[in-house]
Amino acid sequence: MTTIAIFITSAFVVCCGYIVTESNADTLLAGYNTMTKTEKEKFDLKGYIGFFKKFMLSVGVYSFIIYSILYLFFSAEVAVIGYAISISIPWPFFLYQSNNRFIK
Repeated sequence: MTTIAIFITSAFVVCCGYIVTESNADTLLAGYNTMTKTEKEKFDLKGYIGFFKKFMLSVGVYSFIIYSILYLFFSAEVAVIGYAISISIPWPFFLYQSNNRFIK
C-alpha cells in the first residue's frame, strides 16, 4: 500500500512539472501571479518553465528510484524515510536557483 502512495505522489510531482506552462503561469505559479507587470517583464518565464519542468521530473523520478532501492535492500520504514529525505533535500537548491537565475 505504501508503494502505491509513493508512486502516486512521485507521479503527481512529475505531472506538476508538465501542467505549468507559459499560458497558465499567471494563475498557477506562486509568486509569479503576484508580480507587477514590470516585474513580470524582467522575469525569464520561458527559461524558468524549462527549469521547473526538469526539476520536477528529476525530483519525482529520482525520489521514486531511491525509495525502490531502499525498499528492495532494507525495509519499508527505511524506504519511506529515505523517500521523505530525497524529496525534501532538492528544494533549497530550487529556491536559490529560482531567486537568482531568472530575473533579467
